[in-house]
Amino acid sequence: MPIINIKITKEGITPAQKQALIKGATQLMVDVLDKAPQVTFVIIEEVETDDWGIGFDQVSMLRQQNLSPK
Repeated sequence: MPIINIKITKEGITPAQKQALIKGATQLMVDVLDKAPQVTFVIIEEVETDDWGIGFDQVSMLRQQNLSPK
């Protein structure tokens, strides 16, 4: 039973985009590990940019400075 945990910054991802992530991650388990989709769990966690750091800085600060890719 694969459990896939996807963490992304909370920046307006749409339900359709989430569905695409779930479908794509599930298909990867089917293709690579021959797992049944019915037993594959996908969890998407959205993290506030203030709660995500790269190097010494919060992503929110980096976004303001245009130093971090989206």
